Amino acid sequence: MANKTIYLTLEGLQDLQKELEELKTVKRAEVIQALKEARALGDLSENAEYDAARNEQAIVEGRIKELEVMIENVEIISGESNGKVSIGSTVKLSYVEDDEEEEYKIVGSQEADPFLNKISNESPLALAILGHKEGETVTVDAPNGKYDVTILRVA
Repeated sequence: MANKTIYLTLEGLQDLQKELEELKTVKRAEVIQALKEARALGDLSENAEYDAARNEQAIVEGRIKELEVMIENVEIISGESNGKVSIGSTVKLSYVEDDEEEEYKIVGSQEADPFLNKISNESPLALAILGHKEGETVTVDAPNGKYDVTILRVA
């Protein structure tokens, strides 16, 4: 099975690499130490500390594997748009029906943060505007209904 391409900015990739390094060098060592201490307590069959340490080890190792796969399949977002909305673009939109304006940065799903106006390239809004130019009005097919947006600026 082919792995899915992960779209990230250079900053997002660096964050993942930093997290991976922290897990491998610090967290993994902490878990190993917790396992040693729990084993020293004796009977492993009824040792809650040992069970907790094993669970933590599984979580850490799972996240390490997940990060390694993501980093292997990353595609850096260049931000070059040629005037069209693309992954990495910052766009200013006008919502046609309520005349509100909003600015968003289109990022890969791993970096999406609606509170910072970073929307996933897989979101209904991004899917609707990708490939369109300034001045175009596009219909967004969202789960709660359709609405129109006008692309005011692409940067």
